[in-house]
Amino acid sequence: MSENVERLNKFKNKGKDANELRRRRVEVNVELRKAKKDDQMFKRRNVAAFPDEATSPLQERTQNCLAARQWTVEEIVSGVNSSDVESQLQATQAARKLLSRDKNPPINQMIGAGLIPKFVSFLGLVDCPPIQFEASWALTNIASGTCDQTAAVVEGGAIPAFISLVTSHHQHISEQAVWALGNIAGDGSALRDRVIKNGAVAPLLSLLAVPDLSAFSTGYMRNVTWTLSNLCRNKNPSPPMTAVQQILPALVRLLHHDDREVLADACWAVSYLTDGSNDRIEVMVQTGLIPRLVNLLGFEELPVVTPALRAIGNIVTGTDEQTQAVLNAGALAMFPRLLCHKKGNIQKEAAWTLSNITAGKDGQIQEVIDAGLIPYLVNTLVEGDYKTQKEAVWAVTNFTSGGTVEQVVYLVQANVLEPLLNLLSSKDSKIVLVILDAITNIFMAGDKIGESDKLGLMVEECGGLDKIEALQSHENEMIYKASLNLIEKYFSDEDEVVQSVVPEATDDGYTFKINENQNSFNF
Repeated sequence: MSENVERLNKFKNKGKDANELRRRRVEVNVELRKAKKDDQMFKRRNVAAFPDEATSPLQERTQNCLAARQWTVEEIVSGVNSSDVESQLQATQAARKLLSRDKNPPINQMIGAGLIPKFVSFLGLVDCPPIQFEASWALTNIASGTCDQTAAVVEGGAIPAFISLVTSHHQHISEQAVWALGNIAGDGSALRDRVIKNGAVAPLLSLLAVPDLSAFSTGYMRNVTWTLSNLCRNKNPSPPMTAVQQILPALVRLLHHDDREVLADACWAVSYLTDGSNDRIEVMVQTGLIPRLVNLLGFEELPVVTPALRAIGNIVTGTDEQTQAVLNAGALAMFPRLLCHKKGNIQKEAAWTLSNITAGKDGQIQEVIDAGLIPYLVNTLVEGDYKTQKEAVWAVTNFTSGGTVEQVVYLVQANVLEPLLNLLSSKDSKIVLVILDAITNIFMAGDKIGESDKLGLMVEECGGLDKIEALQSHENEMIYKASLNLIEKYFSDEDEVVQSVVPEATDDGYTFKINENQNSFNF
């Protein structure tokens, strides 16, 4: 019971508490609410295709001295502690190669051998760029590991050292420093905020302060964008608003970049920043980025569409005005395609987004109708996978809670009853209760126009009465009471129903017709 009430409390609109109907991404449904690791990696290791390739003239000279075999950690420690820079470089490069191998990189052995403080000290050797680069790469890969491994890099003093390298004149060193900071910030809110408090935002943004971003290599732009997205990531607490305000103009610009990976990470950043309070959503709306997000919903590339839809979905968990900004940008025109998308996850997120739009004012519900989305929603109830069907159920129930009688009539006319009633066989008590809520709301609309008897016949005709009756023996007391209430109120006098009130059947199912001369509807 409490779980369902809790979820209802995440919603929004009339007939209920002001915030009851809109559902945020909370722990009620973690699977839908959180970006999965495969949606966007929060830490990445730099695994070179050719780890033995020389990266500088100095290394080319020294490489001939290196044995083809891998160094041991003991040999690396010995070389790193040498007073000779070339020996230190060879040892650091050997460490980097070990840390770049595909399987089982010896991260803990490197940490245990006390190498992190030495590598951090090498970051400051401005007269030897090759060792700065190798040490940056090694530390980046250590920071790509577990929380403890990332913390070891931070405790070694790496954050300020990396921030100082962000603006290095050597682009490959700058890129590696940016990557390392992205790994540290991606660990969670605490380290993200440490990166921000150490002053990383301004130098990162200074990289983008050029008239033409095409001056940078694609790989460099991808790294900068990914690191900025990690500075926007995670909640409890959310990123400091001052940092968000600093980053936003650059993000809006990156949303117009022509590389799909840059676009995807910029969209993920926006999706993180819209996943919060209405005040935070408002900051995002005020940047004017909604029309671009809507435009991105039409892209073919799934890695772009997924976070763009997530961001739009987050915005419509806000106020009616924030939702209206999404509708005004033409978002609903994108939904036929999204609700029929070949990827079930896109269908599910689209249905979730719609459920928060139908939780709005009846004018917004009318926009959903006018966009022709109700047949798609009904089809989702019939053919979607179960997780998508659940979101579609919420969309229908919210529609019946906030819609006018005419709108509810339209919904029934669109043949919503049968697929809705079929889902009463679900094992998920929460969803069964939400469906019963929708059925009750539909009958209440029927009461207002004196058509509840005909509605009862329609329910019985599609086998719905049997399903509702079966719920009277349900172990969940709320389900038992809701089903009993429906039966006692609308089905107890069925013998008295006169045949003439049976609704006329057509090829499309039963029809409701508005009688122009009376303020009522005929089924």
